[in-house]
Amino acid sequence: AAPAASGREAVARARHPDRPRAGAYLDAHFTLREEISGDRCGGVDPGVRCGFGRLPDGHTVAYAAQCGTATRPAGFRTAARLVRLAGRLGVPVLTLVDTPGAANDAEAERSGAGSAIADLFAAVASARTPLTSLLVGEGGSGGALALAAPGNTWVTPDAYFSVIAPEAAAAILKRAPGEAGETADQLRLRPRDLVDLGIARGVVGRGGAPTDVVGNVRGGA
Repeated sequence: AAPAASGREAVARARHPDRPRAGAYLDAHFTLREEISGDRCGGVDPGVRCGFGRLPDGHTVAYAAQCGTATRPAGFRTAARLVRLAGRLGVPVLTLVDTPGAANDAEAERSGAGSAIADLFAAVASARTPLTSLLVGEGGSGGALALAAPGNTWVTPDAYFSVIAPEAAAAILKRAPGEAGETADQLRLRPRDLVDLGIARGVVGRGGAPTDVVGNVRGGA
């Protein structure tokens, strides 16, 4: 796909209902998968899929994949559990980042959203095995950043990463709702912008299993 020409186009691509989601990437990457479920605290977030997969060359990789929904505390805790389990087993980790942000409703607050996000940040920062991230859709604020590997994050053409959604940014700046598109253009959130800013290592192919990212996970680069 051609690069997004503007911030508003990048956001529109990431929010398009027909773009590839986590399931498509997992199917393309792995020949066999075994998923784990639950955060060991009684919570389950169906919007975060975690488990272990086998690559075509026989290597095993752990994965934590956001499915495009607002990530709930149980999702962050399950992902942290996965990262630490992979470390004990000596298995590299692939994360697929795709969320408009962390869930912020009353139930999420009661379930410890802040501490769950912080714990995942700690798990990723102290990961004992190589961790690679692929931003495949929306990268909304800390809910997305928690799954992003420092210095080893890649991005697809159907994605954006932003500290705040353009609509919320426009509201904070006391702009009219119709100015959200212009605000998105100013946020430098396009895939190419993320590379230029040093946030992402590169832009990879749409929909399939990008060979550079798969090789990076397998080789632990």
